[in-house]
This record gives sequence, C-alpha cells and structure tokens, in this order.
Amino acid sequence: MQRSLIPFLTAILRHRSYHVISHNRSNLQNITKRILPSISNVLYRTMFIQTQDTPNPDSLKFLPGKDVLGKGNTMDFPQSKDAMISPLAKLIFRIEGVRSVFFGGDFITVTKQEEAEWGVLKPEIFAVIMDFFASGLPIVHERKDNAVTEIGEEDDEVVAMIKELLDTRIRPTVQEDGGDILFVGYQDGIVKLKLQGSCSTCSSSIITLKNGVQNMLQFYIPEVISVEQVKDEADKLSENEFEKLEQKIHVKEKESDK
Repeated sequence: MQRSLIPFLTAILRHRSYHVISHNRSNLQNITKRILPSISNVLYRTMFIQTQDTPNPDSLKFLPGKDVLGKGNTMDFPQSKDAMISPLAKLIFRIEGVRSVFFGGDFITVTKQEEAEWGVLKPEIFAVIMDFFASGLPIVHERKDNAVTEIGEEDDEVVAMIKELLDTRIRPTVQEDGGDILFVGYQDGIVKLKLQGSCSTCSSSIITLKNGVQNMLQFYIPEVISVEQVKDEADKLSENEFEKLEQKIHVKEKESDK
C-alpha cells in the first residue's frame, strides 16, 4: 500500500495568499532613476507582478511573470557581498531595509530587516524589478553550482534515496514557500541540510525540519535517525549582526520610556 504523505504535507504546506500588483512604471520614474540611474531612459510600460506571502513574515516572494533562473534553479544571497555576480541582486540590496535576496526558477524572495515596513519597501522593489527586466541585462553573470541533490556515482544507496526524496518531494514544496533546502551530508544516520531564502530566517524552520522533512525521510528511509540544520559563516555573521541590531533597538526603547 502506498504510504501517505499527509503527515509531511500537514507540517509544511500552508495557506498562501496572493496579491496581484500592477504598477504603471511612469508613476515610479523618480524612484527608479535613483535606484537605476544607468538605465533610466528605458521604455516605461505596464508590468504585472504578483507577491506571495511566505511562512516568514519578514520574507516576501515576488513573481515577475518571467523566468528568473529557470525551473528548479536557485541562488541564495545572504549578504550584499554575495551579490557581486548578480546585477539585480546588487540593486535590490541597495534598498534600505533589505536583509537578503534569493532567486528561484520564476520568483525572487526578498527578506527584510525586522524593523522595516513592507509598505515602504515594496514600491522600491517593484521599481527595481520592472526596470531591470526592461533593461535586458543578465540576471547573473555566472551561475553558482548548488546542484548538491544530484545523485553521484560515489553516493551509496541511502544517500541516493535521500537526494531523490529531497529533489522530488521536498524541495518543490519548500521552493513554493520562497526558499530552498540543500543536501550537505549524511553520516551515522544524521542528515545535514541547509535552508535558504525565506526558510533560513524563519522562526518555524526547525519545526519544518523536524516535523516535516525528518518525518518524511524516516518514513521512507529507516536508516535516517535525525535531521540537522547546517549554517555557514555568512549565516552566523548575519545572525550576530541582527542580534546586535535588536539589542540597540531594545536599549533605545528603554531610554525613550524613561
């Protein structure tokens, strides 16, 4: 009998709300000239962009109605210094309040600083995306290879099964939420995974890993004991800076209450 996916789907599938945004680009001319001075003379036209909420309230998924990286491809830019290979990511990082940028097959996920307001950020992000696609510039100069779920000749049976489940069942769902999940390693029953995009800073990421991904892997692969989230130095540095910022805000709030 085919095993049910209900426990997994219940854990990580969420209600998604969509907002269709239509902006006449001439109304945003002043904003785009400041953000994109080099292509301010491009033809202005109407472009429709969808925004999709994610489980992380600080992350929003922008769907331009065009391919970004192409089906199944993703690129993560946790910090502005990581965006050197992408003109579009660099421009988005120039908007004050942007914390990180993530590209998917047909979407762009922007994560904001906690204190920033989407009402302020969205018009500028819309303007950047619309002008950039009208410019004809390449989204990235080079592709970073993150095809770590491809099954290699050196992979044993357990690793091959883990990668197959990640690629066919788990990653598509996570990408729907504006992020991605990458295989890092497997040893002694422990699967190490890295979360990207909206998932990387979401407070429910551990719950997603344990209740969703871990349960599904254990269901199909008895050798899996647990799943662990791996964070690189950029993630740790970003978290440290974010904690410092929160502390500063907390101190200012206390001073204002006196």
